[in-house]
Amino acid sequence: MSLAELARPTAPDARLGLIDCDIHPSFAGGLDEMRPFLDPRWHGYLATYGGVLMRQALGKTLPYPRMQAGLGRADAWPPEGGAPGSSLRFMQEQHLDPNGVAFGLLQPISLAHMQRNPDFGIAMAAAINDWQVAAWTGRDRRLKGAIVVYPDAAEAAVAEIRRSAANADFVQIAFPPRTTELAGSRRYWPIFAAAEEHDLPIGLHASGFNGHANTASGWPSFYIEDHYAIVQGMQALVTSLVLSGVLERFPRLRMVLIEGGLGWIPALGWRLDKHWARLRDEVPEVRRPPSEYIRENIWFTTQPIEEPPQPRDLAQLFDWIGWDRLLFSTDYPHWDFDDPKHALRIKLTDAQRRQLFHDNARQVYRRLG
Repeated sequence: MSLAELARPTAPDARLGLIDCDIHPSFAGGLDEMRPFLDPRWHGYLATYGGVLMRQALGKTLPYPRMQAGLGRADAWPPEGGAPGSSLRFMQEQHLDPNGVAFGLLQPISLAHMQRNPDFGIAMAAAINDWQVAAWTGRDRRLKGAIVVYPDAAEAAVAEIRRSAANADFVQIAFPPRTTELAGSRRYWPIFAAAEEHDLPIGLHASGFNGHANTASGWPSFYIEDHYAIVQGMQALVTSLVLSGVLERFPRLRMVLIEGGLGWIPALGWRLDKHWARLRDEVPEVRRPPSEYIRENIWFTTQPIEEPPQPRDLAQLFDWIGWDRLLFSTDYPHWDFDDPKHALRIKLTDAQRRQLFHDNARQVYRRLG
């Protein structure tokens, strides 16, 4: 295969229908849009306190300015007004229809898990789930929801999973990768048990704040550092899930890391295997090399795709990870959106194209049929 062939972008096969595993819906009018879905006891609370009582010190603001207002592409602002991702009609016209999206998996950027008031966080999670159905999945059958939970109240999270899982529009559970404790903590195990019970994958989308600095050395100075630190957090997340025994205890779990990058995955598996071979007596519940758990229980979305100078290196990376572990995603409508027609600068075989753009997602998200 020539370098020119490798560098030619590969688009999905329109006959298959693209499954986009990362689409972000947003509120057109801010948090007040949740009011119809909240118990009246929270209406006054929302008006007075809103999303202020969150876990990071800067209240409503993010630690660093974003590249674009509302996180959106410059052309993603709906003509009728509202934030990027807030208009179903515009999403259909700009993304779903022209890109041949058969299914789009919603990833709400939820503030629920960041709330210091656990009762409000629980109520907000349920409201966001009902809003997904009313505003999105109930109006376009291509769109599928994610069950938002408040993970630090595991009993309530399990109850919300059982409530929302009764609606087939929900195809996964949204679990924040940055929780109060690392995800392998036993306080979260009831949520993993519920995921197995309902045969739902857990989507871990890079987002949110838990009150802790997002690097091992404290708070970074720049947004570019903050954005890159997502990779560090995802490595810590996978390490915790494996070494705490979660994937041994719940072998049928399907975990999807969303918007966390790809280049680090093989090296982490190799390093964990090396250390496990020498220190396995400390974690006797981890009965197999860590890379085997990663290979069998975890999938990864493509966006933001790494772009090595030599495209053949990306193909080799996919070989190392496993072509059956990769799910295509665009991150619509955010500023770092990956266009399915141009995102991959490698030539794919027909089998690889089917896996990446369609078949793998159907295997993970079984409710898609």
